[in-house]
Amino acid sequence: MRQHEDYLRAAAAGATAAVVGCGAMGRGIAQLLAQAGLTVLLHDAQPHAAALARSAIEADLQKWVARGKLAPQDATAIVARLVPVAALTELAPATLVVEAVIEDLEVKRKLFAQLERIVPEHAILATNTSSLSVAAIAAACVRPQRVAGFHFFNPAPLMKLVEIVAAVQTDAAVCEALVELARRFGHTPVRAADTPGFLVNHAGRGYVTEGLKILAEGVCAPHELDAVLTDACGFRLGPCELLDLTGLDVSQPVMESIYHQYYEEPRYRPQVLTRRRMEAGLLGRKRGVGFYRYEDGVAQRPALPPAPVVPPPRVWIDPAEPALAARVREALAPGVALDTGARPAADSLIVVTPVGGDATQAAVADQLDARRTVAFDALFPGRRVRCLFATPAFDPQWREPARAAFASEGTSVLLVRDSAGLVAQRVLAMIVNIACAIAEQRIAQPDDIDRAVTLGLGYPQGPLAWGDAIGAGTVLRILRALQAATGDPRYRPAAWLARRVALALPLAHAD
Repeated sequence: MRQHEDYLRAAAAGATAAVVGCGAMGRGIAQLLAQAGLTVLLHDAQPHAAALARSAIEADLQKWVARGKLAPQDATAIVARLVPVAALTELAPATLVVEAVIEDLEVKRKLFAQLERIVPEHAILATNTSSLSVAAIAAACVRPQRVAGFHFFNPAPLMKLVEIVAAVQTDAAVCEALVELARRFGHTPVRAADTPGFLVNHAGRGYVTEGLKILAEGVCAPHELDAVLTDACGFRLGPCELLDLTGLDVSQPVMESIYHQYYEEPRYRPQVLTRRRMEAGLLGRKRGVGFYRYEDGVAQRPALPPAPVVPPPRVWIDPAEPALAARVREALAPGVALDTGARPAADSLIVVTPVGGDATQAAVADQLDARRTVAFDALFPGRRVRCLFATPAFDPQWREPARAAFASEGTSVLLVRDSAGLVAQRVLAMIVNIACAIAEQRIAQPDDIDRAVTLGLGYPQGPLAWGDAIGAGTVLRILRALQAATGDPRYRPAAWLARRVALALPLAHAD
């Protein structure tokens, strides 16, 4: 067994590799392998595509040279290691083949069956598939144990993450070899089981799908949703901005595919609204219109509301949770008068701080006047954007005074519809819960989950570390409140989360 492992490890570190499929992703992978010192055979079914790929890589490297990021002689050496070949049979010397062809299962299966007859028995066959079953691809081979996923993110030379995906029959030594190779060219490898979405696309289900559910419930407008989540949570892009960037023609099929591959798991449920927008051709930036309109590639977002011109009212803050009440006081505009009575006075704005609940539940439970009650998310108060949630009975004459109470200089104040879990709470709880479910199913280890999400999705923190920062007990409380309020099984807490809360264990901790 030890000899077998050494053999496979040597195969991945061998002198000759091959890349089949010379599109943007294949070019990036070939560049990385060549940078790592391997001779890389380039093959594509389209005539001249391999040679064009080599020229494109050379042009990219020259840009690095011009910026002083690469020595001219190093660029020349890297290009010299790229060797276009016309026939598939010319890949015979390769001890590692990375496939980056079209996302079509039968095309990949046919290719792998051909490759297996060409390359040495000890060669590793890797697929860059992002959505197909590695096991289904490997099943076309006589020796499926040497097939693994080697999933890069575009652009591969800049996105410093690669998923190493083990199918049911993949030899552990194959994955070890690919991990070592990824480190050799400076990428961070994360291991994942062969499940729909692997690790990064799976972990990313919570952000966009819960954001879309908020829109489908009519809680707020797309630009308001994006503003709240980028400001309060630190995401680089809001869900609608992200969908416009990737394009609904790409994102919607992925959402639907993962949902169906998991046999309609409610946590991954897509929304009808994006299916209809895709059918209408509102694909995003590439079409000039999506959730936003684009002029010269720049989104034309509606402006957030200006500061109110009315004076702020006196404010009564629900004292039930002192720490949350203190955060509300910090968020109020300077000079706002506080009502410190045990019960709110008749002329005070009532501010409640639900955790997983909403303004309506709080008003009913504490017998507060729903006509002047708003909820404020004290867990995620925001800095430049404050968001208030009004009960359905909210009196419109309180709208501008309520906004004025939180309108500090440089701060926009939104007043939106009531929402169980408000906005940031429910989105973050879903992100953390899905990460816990991934850990529970042993798709990946906690540290790999957090690394993959920060590097692959650009989140401010890994979801498990973020859950620890919020408080795992608080996340569990939000989910249970959401499930009770909606009856929707999408919010059921992962047992992995509940057990760690019961035992006071951190989430970012392996079993």
